[in-house]
Amino acid sequence: MDSINAKYISQKISKTRWRPVSAASLQQPELFATGSWDNENNKVSIWSVGDHGVSNMDGEFDEEPQLLCDSQHDGDVLDLQFLDQDRLVSASSSGAVTIFKLQSDCQALSSAHVWERAHQYSCDDAPCTSVVCRSPEIVSVGEDGRVILYKADQTEVVRVIENADSSTIHAVTFLRTTEVLTVNSIGQLKMWDFRQQSDSPAQILSLTGDRVPLHCVDKHPNQQHIVATGGQDGMLCIWDVRKGNTPFSLIEAHSAEMWEVHFHPSNPNHLFTCSEDGSLLHWETTSGSDMSTLLQRGWNSRVISHSAAPQAGENDSVVSAWLAGDSSKSRLEATHMLPSQTLSVNSLDVLEQCLVCGTDGEAVYIHRQVPV
Repeated sequence: MDSINAKYISQKISKTRWRPVSAASLQQPELFATGSWDNENNKVSIWSVGDHGVSNMDGEFDEEPQLLCDSQHDGDVLDLQFLDQDRLVSASSSGAVTIFKLQSDCQALSSAHVWERAHQYSCDDAPCTSVVCRSPEIVSVGEDGRVILYKADQTEVVRVIENADSSTIHAVTFLRTTEVLTVNSIGQLKMWDFRQQSDSPAQILSLTGDRVPLHCVDKHPNQQHIVATGGQDGMLCIWDVRKGNTPFSLIEAHSAEMWEVHFHPSNPNHLFTCSEDGSLLHWETTSGSDMSTLLQRGWNSRVISHSAAPQAGENDSVVSAWLAGDSSKSRLEATHMLPSQTLSVNSLDVLEQCLVCGTDGEAVYIHRQVPV
């Protein structure tokens, strides 16, 4: 993994996110944001990677990230999402949801609007654990079991589902324009449809057996019915929300809590996970004919899948590789992407061929040549 660059920044990093690039530009991302936690003064920061016109002794460009600007953040940054190229939304341990505005020259970051104590208990703040954006909509969830819908151009909250959950909601993602999916601390996925007046979930899916807390969720970018989750036991779960109320497959991924899971946005046969155990894994579903290519790349084979075979009569060409089960036509491969780590890898983001992750070791790692 020679193409990984590490930057030590004297802050524990809770979240890392690439700034989106326009689909027409065909450029690799060059700016990313970080959020810190467990520090005396927490910050949201904007960094630049790229050549910066600086070359090292070998004549190669030095791609160490450069800090462009930052802004103080009240409380730990528990989530961070770009709303668009100029705006960034944070979730705070104080219960606040904040929109930050990035100046056009990227030299200043300032708070544009704050929903103070969006999440709260009757006599105390409740941490806002996760936000998801689909401009202009923003949805937040928290320890108070609330699901809140906002619009970026409106100061008033659009809708609150007050008692969406009796347990902590840890993460949220958009499934479709009006539908979001949440995961909670008792191993449940709940689907919410904002078109419905009811405050009841449209669907509930659940892990069987022990109610292991789920910490993270992401949906397949092209097939919204395919969802990946990770939780306290380090298992990677793949779900088909159209069929049944339990996971399609369970994969032994990490030895401790999984903090984030992300499908690659444009090549979803690739998926990435990070964990409290200090590891960052790159997963790929492959056909048998792809195996030699993977082995030439030096990938470690690590296939531990407990899943069902495809349903009889299903057309293999339309079935996602993630739902192909244990058939001989597809396999799941994983490789470690970081040098040996001891402290938690809290967050990752991947865009085009670029990956960034942040750790409790006060380091950010950037990989600019992810094989996808």
